[in-house]
Parts: sequence; C-alpha cells; structure tokens
Amino acid sequence: MTTDVLIVGAGPTGLMLANQLGRRGVRATIIDRHSGPAQESRAMAVQARTLEIYDRLGVAAQAVALGAPGNGANIWVRGRKRARVPLQEIGEGVSPFPYVLMLGQDDNERILGAHLRRWNMDVQWNTELVSLEQYPDHVRVTLTGPDGQARVVHASYVAGCDGGRSAVRQMNGIDFVGEPYDHVFFVADTEATGPMVPNELNSYLYKDGFNLFFPMRGRNGWRVIGILPETLRERQGLAFEDLLPWLREETGRGLSFQACHWFSTYRIQHRCAERFRDRRCFLLGDAAHVHSPMGGQGMNTGLQDAYNLGWKLALVVGGRADEALLDSYAAERMPVAHRLLETTDRAFKLIVSKSWLAGLFRTRIMAVLVAQAMKRKRARRLAFMTLSQTGIQYRQSPLSQTIAAAPEAPQAGDRFPWTHLAFRPGGPSEDVFQKMDDTRFTLLIFGQPGSGASLAGFGDLVNVHTIPQTPENDAALAALSIDGPAYYLVRPDGYVALAGSHFNEADVRLWFADHRMHAAGAGRPVEQRLAC
Repeated sequence: MTTDVLIVGAGPTGLMLANQLGRRGVRATIIDRHSGPAQESRAMAVQARTLEIYDRLGVAAQAVALGAPGNGANIWVRGRKRARVPLQEIGEGVSPFPYVLMLGQDDNERILGAHLRRWNMDVQWNTELVSLEQYPDHVRVTLTGPDGQARVVHASYVAGCDGGRSAVRQMNGIDFVGEPYDHVFFVADTEATGPMVPNELNSYLYKDGFNLFFPMRGRNGWRVIGILPETLRERQGLAFEDLLPWLREETGRGLSFQACHWFSTYRIQHRCAERFRDRRCFLLGDAAHVHSPMGGQGMNTGLQDAYNLGWKLALVVGGRADEALLDSYAAERMPVAHRLLETTDRAFKLIVSKSWLAGLFRTRIMAVLVAQAMKRKRARRLAFMTLSQTGIQYRQSPLSQTIAAAPEAPQAGDRFPWTHLAFRPGGPSEDVFQKMDDTRFTLLIFGQPGSGASLAGFGDLVNVHTIPQTPENDAALAALSIDGPAYYLVRPDGYVALAGSHFNEADVRLWFADHRMHAAGAGRPVEQRLAC
C-alpha cells in the first residue's frame, strides 16, 4: 500500500490536514488507534481565525449553527460578580466572525470527519502505528489494524497528529522539552442552575485557582472546568459528587446540579518538541506542543498548524514546489508555539500562585483592571487579535518579502486583513476573503493597471485581481493604511508572501523562483487522486 501522506491521529488537527489535502487532490491516508471519534472533550472555544478557515473549507455555517457565540465573560470572587467583559462583536471590523464560538472539540471532530467524505476519504479506526523507518524518498511504516494483522505502508510523508504521547515523535527520537504542572484539573458536563449569567462564560476566582463555567447546548447545560483542591487530588475513585460541597462554597449560594453526564480528571503539561520536522515526518498539534488551557488556544493552534502545512505539502507532492518549501512549516509555527507556551505559562502561574500578593491581585485587583481596560476600543481590539489568533504573523519567515509598504500597512508575513472592495468598476462591494481561493495564491493590485499580470504559466496557481480606484475602495484601503499604488501576493493560507508598491511582474516571478515553485509544465503536474 502506498500513499502520498500518512496522517497519524484523527483529532481536530489530523482531520483538518486530511481535509486540506483531500480538497487539493492529494492522496492521503488517516489512521487512529482509537475505536472511533471522541465522545467528550475538554476544548470548548473556537476562535475567529479557526472559523475563517472553516469558512474556506465550507463548514463554518454548520459550526456556528451548532455552537453559541460567547457574548461575555463574568468574573466572580467569593460568590460576588466583580466584573463583566463584553465579548459580543468584540472583533467587529477585524474578522467576519467577531466573537469566540462555544463549541466542544467533539462537535468539531464530527464536522471535520463528516466533511472528509467529500474527498472519498475516511478514518481508519483501530489502526496503530508500530514502526517507522525513513528513507531518502519515502517513509516505510508498519501498521496494525482491527484484526491485529500487520501491514506495511510506503508514504511520501508522515504527519504526526497523534497527541501528547505521539508515536511519530517518539519513533523519530524528538525530545518533548518541558514538564508537567503539579495541579490536577477536572472537567464535567452538567445540568446546573445558579448565579451564573446564562449564555456567557463565568469565571470563579478563589484563593488557590479558578473554576470556569462554559454554556453548552441543552437546558441548563454547563461544562465546568477547574483545578481540584489539594485535599481531593489523591483521592481514589473520585466522583463529581465529591466536589459539590467545595464547588458550592467557592461559587456562592444558589448553585444546584441536576445531572452530571461526564466527569474526568487530568494533569496538564507545558512542553514543546525540539523540532517540528524530521526529514519526511512532521509534528502538529499536541504532538508538537502542549500547554495550559488558558485562553482557549490549544485546539485552534493545532488547526492552524494543519492549515499552514497542508498547502505546502500539496504543492510539493504535486510537483509544483521543491521540498525546501516544507522547511518553512517549522520556521513559522515553532515561534508561534514558543510564544504561546510562554504566555499561557505566565498566565497560569499567576492564576494558581499561592503567594499573598498574587492572591490579592487575583481576587481584588484583576477583575477591576480587566473591566476598565476592555472599555477602550484599542484594548478590545488587541485582546481579540491575540485570543482569536488573527494577530499571528510570520514576518520573520523565509517566505515573507516586503519590497515596499507603509509602516502601518500590511507587511509580508501578516494575515491579509478583512475588508470589502469593489472588484470591478461599478460593481458591488464584496468580501475580500470570499474572493480569495485558498487552494491558490491571490495577487491583489491596487491603484495601478495590472498590465501583463496574467502570470503566464502560473495561471492555475495564482488568481489575479486588479482593484479599480473608486472613492469607496480608496476609503476602505485607507482604513488599512494602504495609500497609493500597492500590490500583495497572498498565500493560500491568507498570509502575505510579497508586498510591494509599483507592480512589477518580474518581482512576483522572482519570488516564486526564489522559493522553488514552478510554473505549469515545469514540474510533475498535480494529479487528482483518491485516497487509498
């Protein structure tokens, strides 16, 4: 059996990668050692950048219909509400999805798993990776299936999306640098009534930690996540009922649980793989980085890993780019992971610190500071761009080149901002994201004719849009600090590859040549193949 890409692990990250490869005609095989999709999960937050990716994939509407936008976050201390942070439309003008969506990881997996069938692909469950050998032109892996029989697969590349205990990472001898936290977390899916503000996140801060109440579908549905008190951490056979006296004490009067449908405890770690690529093997999601759940970033970061790698693998497998392009995956995603580990670790340590000063800040000062800061538009925008992951940039990437751009304008490595423009004289104002085909590059030319911008030989790889000058377009671009002539070559994943002022087709061709991407006919053509 042969395949272009073997994906190990069918969580959100693996499913996203399989979808991105499938829609680009790449033959991929996805396996998972479990018997089926997760029936429960810890992740609840779907950030705006993830929804933008879902929209390109065609599943955003389904996710939004299943979930619920987080309208606000309430901070409680000793049973009293100290502050409310409004979240409804917090990212207005930044993203077509200006909110955080409350939708469980299990629901995300079901959506992505069902979408795989569009590409005649399905997960091979009860299938485990047992050995892996890398060769110059392929990877030889041995799998065991539901019948226990071993079979050999030859894959051009292997993607390890198999979680914190990744077999792909271990078989490649890649260190997972970091350590576990001392704390034990719990998660419970419940039906509850109490002081919680309906349809909003409720955060209860106390001396030694926090409890979070996330609204869920169904009558009085709440997912409760928190840190076990020390007195319960080592108790054998711990049940949710054992937590109730403590929960009521920390949450305040009036809290009542009618049912608990699922309860689990777990420990978390903060670790990062020492490298994200070993020759023909890649690490994504929890296989590459794990951290505290602060900020709801984990699942979303893995999905962005897959979105970053997917288009690059497709170009290389299809013969339109040299293998060197794949080096940019680690160059771009490792700094993101390191920053995320640093920020979530600092935030987590502050929240759980036992020092009297940290306790004072947590219970007396933090809520007031957060509430005051979020009254300012600039602070709300910065907070949204950080949490939503729309602010992630790859300016230091080897793929990013700015020839000319105003300091405040989008730079190479930035996510091209969301706006509306008329794409033809007298035409309607259209969503620029909807005009971008994320299976191809997009060349946007502003304030100048696009003569010769057909990019002969790259027509199947690049969509060209010459934006007419109109008062409405000028105003929209001025809001992005794009004044005067400019052009942007935007990558399939929405990030700017090349930014310049006066358009010169030779500069665009040189960018493709520098990064070993080939015109049609210069490499092996992309084959529209089905998964085996």
